[in-house]
Amino acid sequence: MKYSAQIQAILREAKETFLDNTSHQFTQLDTKGLNQLVTDIDVSIEKFLVEKFLQLIPGSSIIAEEQTGVQTDAEYQWIIDPIDGTTNFIHQVPVYSISVALQQNGSTIAGFVYEVNRDELFWADETGAFMNNQEIHVSKNKLFSDSLIATGFPYYEFGKVPEYLKVLEFCMKNTRGVRRLGSAAVDLAYVACGRFDAFFEVGLSAWDVAGGAYIVKQAGGKVFDFNNSDNYIFGGEIIAGSNSIVETLAKEISRNFDEK
Repeated sequence: MKYSAQIQAILREAKETFLDNTSHQFTQLDTKGLNQLVTDIDVSIEKFLVEKFLQLIPGSSIIAEEQTGVQTDAEYQWIIDPIDGTTNFIHQVPVYSISVALQQNGSTIAGFVYEVNRDELFWADETGAFMNNQEIHVSKNKLFSDSLIATGFPYYEFGKVPEYLKVLEFCMKNTRGVRRLGSAAVDLAYVACGRFDAFFEVGLSAWDVAGGAYIVKQAGGKVFDFNNSDNYIFGGEIIAGSNSIVETLAKEISRNFDEK
C-alpha cells in the first residue's frame, strides 16, 4: 500500500510533537459522558492527524473520536483514535496508543497502532503485519489452557455485565490468565504479535478497533463479532485471536450472550 510509509512517519511525528516530554501534562480535561474523558492532547493530536491525512489523500473522509474532520462518501476513509486509552494517559498508566485505519470503498486496506510508551508501531497492509520493521504473527498456542486472554471492562454500557462476567469466569478458570490493559487497540496489536492469544470486548467504537482488527487479520488471526459475522468495526463488540484459541472463546461467548 503506497501510503504505509507516509502514515508511519506522520504517527511518529505526532508522538514527537505532542507526547514526547509532555506526557500527562494536559491543561484541559472534559467529560463527554460517563467515563468518557478527553484532554486537550487528544484534540490536538486528532487535528494534527486529520490535517496531515487530508494532505496525503485530498478529499478523503474522516471518522474520528473527537469529531474532527468530515464524513463523506469519498473513496478513501480514515478511522482515527488520537489516544486510545485516555484514562490511562490521564492517570499516568503507560499503556495507550494512537490508532488509525485507512479504508478504500468501505474495506480496510491498512491499519496502524502506535504504542507510544514502548515506541512500538504495529502496522499492516496487503504485504503483511509488522511491529516496526519486524514481521509478526498471531500465537501458535493450540491449547486454550495455555492461552493468555485480553479483555476490556464495560465502562458506560452495563446492560451485558452479567453475560460478560460469565465469560470472564470461564476464562479465569480455563486459561493462564486474563489481562485488562485499558486500550483495545493495544490489546489487538498484542494479539497480532502473539503476546495475547485472544481478545474480546463489548461497548466499543469503530476507532477503538478498526486499525488493530486489520493488523490481527493480516497477522494470520481471525476477527468477528459475537454473531460470528463481520460487523466488528461498527457493531460495538469484537472477538479476535489465533485460529485455535478464538474458536473456544467464541463458543463460550455465544453460549452466554445468546446473540440474535
